[in-house]
Amino acid sequence: YVKRNCLMISRMNPFLNTEGTLTPSRRRTQQLSRTRMRRHGHLQGHRNKRGWVWNQFFVLEEYLGPEPQYVGKLHSDMDHGDSEVKYTLSGEGAGSIFTIDQITGDIHALVGLDRSEKAFYTLKAQAVDIHTGLALEPESQFIIKVQDINDNEPRFLDGPYSASVPEMSPTGTFVTQVTATDADDPTYGSSARIVYSIVQGQPYFSVDAKTGVIRTALANMDREVKQQYQVLLQAKDMGGQLGGLASTTTINISLSDVNDNPPRFTKGVFHLHVPESAAKGSSVGRIQAYDQDTGSNAWVDYAIIPGDDGDAFDVVSHQQSQEGVILVKKPLDYETKKSYTFRVEASNAEPDSRFLHLGPFKDSVTVKVSVVDVDEPPVFTRASYVMDVYEDSPPGIIIGSVTAQDLDPSSSAVRYSLEWQTEADGCFDIDTLEGTISTNEQLDRENAAQHNITVVSTKLNNPLLFSKVSVIVNVLDVNEFPPELDAPSDTFMCEKSRVGQIIQTVSAVDRDAPPLGQRFFFKAPKELRHRNFTVRDFGNNTAGIVVRRSGFQQRVQDVFLLPVVVEDSGYPAQSSTSTLSIRVCSCEGAEPHGPLLSCSAHTVMLPVGLSIAALLAVLLCVALLIGEPFTYLRWGRKDKEALMTSREDIRDNVIHYDDEGGGEADTEAFDMSTLRHSQCHRTPFSPDIHRESENIREFIEYRLEESRRGFGAPPYDSLATFSYEGEGSRPGSLSSIGESFITDLGDFGSLGDWGLPFKALVSILDRQTHTVSES
Repeated sequence: YVKRNCLMISRMNPFLNTEGTLTPSRRRTQQLSRTRMRRHGHLQGHRNKRGWVWNQFFVLEEYLGPEPQYVGKLHSDMDHGDSEVKYTLSGEGAGSIFTIDQITGDIHALVGLDRSEKAFYTLKAQAVDIHTGLALEPESQFIIKVQDINDNEPRFLDGPYSASVPEMSPTGTFVTQVTATDADDPTYGSSARIVYSIVQGQPYFSVDAKTGVIRTALANMDREVKQQYQVLLQAKDMGGQLGGLASTTTINISLSDVNDNPPRFTKGVFHLHVPESAAKGSSVGRIQAYDQDTGSNAWVDYAIIPGDDGDAFDVVSHQQSQEGVILVKKPLDYETKKSYTFRVEASNAEPDSRFLHLGPFKDSVTVKVSVVDVDEPPVFTRASYVMDVYEDSPPGIIIGSVTAQDLDPSSSAVRYSLEWQTEADGCFDIDTLEGTISTNEQLDRENAAQHNITVVSTKLNNPLLFSKVSVIVNVLDVNEFPPELDAPSDTFMCEKSRVGQIIQTVSAVDRDAPPLGQRFFFKAPKELRHRNFTVRDFGNNTAGIVVRRSGFQQRVQDVFLLPVVVEDSGYPAQSSTSTLSIRVCSCEGAEPHGPLLSCSAHTVMLPVGLSIAALLAVLLCVALLIGEPFTYLRWGRKDKEALMTSREDIRDNVIHYDDEGGGEADTEAFDMSTLRHSQCHRTPFSPDIHRESENIREFIEYRLEESRRGFGAPPYDSLATFSYEGEGSRPGSLSSIGESFITDLGDFGSLGDWGLPFKALVSILDRQTHTVSES
């Protein structure tokens, strides 16, 4: 070993001999070089260069010899063997592990070394003068490497190991890889070269000798046959050669499950029982098909095969127990059907397509369910009842009946009662034996249009068994309220309104509940045919007020009253009459055909009501004052037609004057008693009345024409009267006071509600009516 170190050093420096010293030829070369340098004066102060260089030494690990292990020798060119040079050593382990002979330069290892703990040491060496201690050359660094020997066996650091491989796997399927480590030097020899082999576990598994990869060696291993396997694996160094160190580890290999087995029922028929009172969704019983697989591969789906009696039941899968739970799907009745028979199919929820060739992955079984009879409450013939009653029906009227039956073999009698939930339920009563429902009092649809009552049926032999049913009572509307006209209080029109023009659209409202398609009909009263306006029914529950003539004048008459009859389509039909107030407007500068909401403010002459006797007295006075023109009018206008020949053409305005004064209540302006008792003034003229009747009629027609055309009107207060046509006239009187008011209105008592002025008018008209009646 010492020679080997020396040779290695020699290979590093060819001028070293086998003992690590300089050869004679190299020494002579150095001496000649120094002589030349002295001659030329270059030796003094010149740094001496080391003549040889070492790099590393080797020491054998785990040395057990009695003496310190020799490592190598250091020598300097400045050492001539005269013991004038001393060698020093420093660095890792200097003095404790390694030592050097200061005179000879020999290095020894004092203790045994372990390469696995430390593979090399770095040290420094230097040659110094033994007397002065001065360095003869610079310090040099070298390495001492610990030479490896095969003193460490391979080790499995994580053993024992566990692995898994799917069952039914083909040959060569990867299972796992196991690796061992060796603390020896892998760069020196074969101490760390490991080889793997299986000691136990064949023929099921194999291992790659170099990589330690374990694979299946037998195909189609079945988990249901054997699930766990144990493999003993060995790792040996020195490439597996004889003398190498070895170790073993255990690998536990399990076969994981695949879905290679179908579910199977253990018997052919399942018998179940269920009471007929079982509610929908309640459990009847459980069936089970067993699957040898585990986990999700053992999940089983259950389904009822269509047909037979399976429509009354359902089946669901229980995820934990993998059982099929039979549930009630429809109500059961022992009296109707006592047993059910159907088939249930079990199949894998997640089949594996690789194993479908092994056969169908499903199975079926017959299920028989027997219905058990129980004592049940009475059953109503309907789930709910709806009854109708008119709101004007008298108390005690029967509105309907309910029926419940006991379907059990005992067939007990049934008693009926009402379950009062609200105060309104007290409006009804029920016959406990027959189940007929009647009213206790008269119903009002306007208060409650519908009642919801609950009827209870109880078995006579077991009062604890009862059932309930809902009865809805609809209160039907009776046409008890007449429709009401829906129109503005006042309607306005222009003087220039055309014939056929619609001046107002009206509708109607009814407090009764309108049935589908209810209609309102509008018309004028048959006994009062108005010549100025008419009512036109549009057919859509609306109507229009239509003008029948033209030539209206506000100063002649500014207000017209039009009665309108509204009738509904109910049974019995109800109707009401409303009076529209139509006001005439001048509409100066306004569009005559446009809608009017009001009239512009201006002075309007009001009518003054006088008795017939007063009017006749005034007419006679006027006739005597203008006797001459009568003769002319008699002969000159004999052929002129009468302008007012119809009974319907009646003027309500008799007297117009601009100064209203105190109204009808003002009796100071003239003596009312004189006008009321005109007999004293008529006596002197009574013989002439018959003779001048024709003249008066023609005079009235002449003035009427002037008034209608609007020309020749005097610019002062005037009294225009034309209430007397003469005795025996066919058309009858034109006076609205003498006849029209009586015909149209009859009783004037309602006019008193319009205020104080009209109360005086009512008193006059009442006396006038009595006078006419007596005549």
